[in-house]
Amino acid sequence: MGNLILDALNVRVEGSGDKILVLAHGFGTDQSAWQRILPFFTRYYRVVLYDLVCAGSVNPDYFDFRRYTTLDAYVDDLLNILTALRVERCAYVGHSVSAMIGILASIRRPELFSKLILIGASPRFLNDKDYHGGFEQGEIEKLFSAMEANYEAWVYGFAPLSVGADVPAAVREFSRTLFNMRPDISLFVSRTVFDCDLRGILGLVKVPCGIIQTAKDASVPASVAMYLKEHLGGWSTVHWLDTEGHLPHLSAPSLFSSKLQIALSQ
Repeated sequence: MGNLILDALNVRVEGSGDKILVLAHGFGTDQSAWQRILPFFTRYYRVVLYDLVCAGSVNPDYFDFRRYTTLDAYVDDLLNILTALRVERCAYVGHSVSAMIGILASIRRPELFSKLILIGASPRFLNDKDYHGGFEQGEIEKLFSAMEANYEAWVYGFAPLSVGADVPAAVREFSRTLFNMRPDISLFVSRTVFDCDLRGILGLVKVPCGIIQTAKDASVPASVAMYLKEHLGGWSTVHWLDTEGHLPHLSAPSLFSSKLQIALSQ
């Protein structure tokens, strides 16, 4: 099982530090999203990178539509990777959906994680009566319809909206990894993410958390970062990034890296 998952999800370990840092990418990207920030961390950490099973860089045969209906299967993958690498303790950096995967993994195995860094994280994307997640159900259904009708056109609209900042190279890069995903898998994962509601389990997280949130993110309102801080069970702090967009590691890598270093050192 160990080597199989390491091969299937393109696991690699970079760097020579004493401590272990796991970088887990979000929806629509793969581990290449971290390339610009890696040089800031490989001197101090052994950095574990891997691809989520839904990434376009992974053989789509590994994506089991019956298994990956909830985030729990992704949590299994993460924990199986750490077991195969014999990791006993690590700092975990999760972007977007991987932030939530890290939260769930830390509830299951708190001793594994010294710290969670949550980037553009949201426990629920849909609005509720006392909660502003950023999306109405009707908006989500329109998004799914657009993905189904013409995936290519959807990517060309979605990528610049997500990147937010005027950084054409980041838009191109995000578009590339979105196009690498098989459209049916992309749609299925989007539904899984938007069906998620992890608000009820946030209090079970006892691992210290650093929340990194940009000033303006089309996917995650700033109020969600404050909601996380108020509801996570352990110590947590919000680090505001003075930039726009949902993918600051792609659009503002040096600014992001300096903020990540601060978040990891606290």
